Amino acid sequence: MTELLQLLFSGMATGGIYALAALGFTLLWQASGTVNFAQGEFVMLPAFAMLAFGHFGLPLPLAFLATCALAVVVLGWGFKRGIADPLLKSGLMPVVVATIGLAIALRNGVRAGYSAQAFPFPGLFPDKVYQLAGVTLSLADAGTLAFALVLVLGTQAFLARTVTGRAMQAVAQNSESATVLGIDVPRMVFYTFAINAVLACAAALLVTPTYLAKFDMGESLGTKAFFAAIIGGFNNSRGALVGGLVVGVCENLAAAYISPAYKDAVALVLFMGVILFRPQGLLGRKVERKV
Repeated sequence: MTELLQLLFSGMATGGIYALAALGFTLLWQASGTVNFAQGEFVMLPAFAMLAFGHFGLPLPLAFLATCALAVVVLGWGFKRGIADPLLKSGLMPVVVATIGLAIALRNGVRAGYSAQAFPFPGLFPDKVYQLAGVTLSLADAGTLAFALVLVLGTQAFLARTVTGRAMQAVAQNSESATVLGIDVPRMVFYTFAINAVLACAAALLVTPTYLAKFDMGESLGTKAFFAAIIGGFNNSRGALVGGLVVGVCENLAAAYISPAYKDAVALVLFMGVILFRPQGLLGRKVERKV
């Protein structure tokens, strides 16, 4: 029983990171109809940016803040103006193809221009272990889970309880009606891209101490985050949290009770099951369309 509890807790910590990246998928989809398959690389780039700022002597908290500011400009505004805005006029498929190409370009660009080597990354939390009712809990797992939950739930509260957040939701539901109501639609969409960039920086801060900073670190993370968003419900931002936690916990259980070789296949199996039996996701809603 104690082993099961330990697996559940560590799986939830990993799932919280998946949830952060998955939330970016759902926010961009709801606000602008964009699917960003470079989301994993959007996590990888801030990791290297924080290392670069650290080389200039900035402590980790200041390096994180500087990276967030840079990410809002490059991964938020730059991605929106350079890829999403021009290509969405031609439909979703050009955006999908462009973001897949962007992901490949970013991975190979970092490998060729920086290094293919994996670099250690400073941990946000001290490396301490505690015993609680026979369960071994690390401070890193507890801190990662708590930080991820605060960010996800804080984003939810911002969207639900602030004027700007409600305006962003109105744009996500119907941009034409939002325009009639006097909402600055382009600004609200930009806020969504900016929030996605900050969440990617936070995910990098949490995941890189364990997986190291490497050019391909975002490939697996982006795929699992996409599956988590689908599992939870692509049109429901709360589903990102549920999907991320489900994937993280099930991965740990499969690695412990079946085989570690099947760990990376768990998200795909869950994804296929949800697509077959509940296409709208666990918390998603059905959307009717006229054909």
